[in-house]
Amino acid sequence: MTIPKDKKTRAGAIAVALLSVPLSSCITVKAPDKPIEINLNVDITQEVLVRLQQDVQQLINQNPEAFPPAPAKP
Repeated sequence: MTIPKDKKTRAGAIAVALLSVPLSSCITVKAPDKPIEINLNVDITQEVLVRLQQDVQQLINQNPEAFPPAPAKP
């Protein structure tokens, strides 16, 4: 005798429900004692480098004698 698929699905669901009832009494959900810490590592070096490059470029433009051009590579 074969059981139709929909009855197998129901039987499986009922079995899971019945087996989970004894386990539900030992499962507890409780808030942690310490606050949850979320550590966000954000890379901000790109912004700092762009600002530094702009500052250096202005400094070179204002004092061209202090920063002679680099010799050409052969």
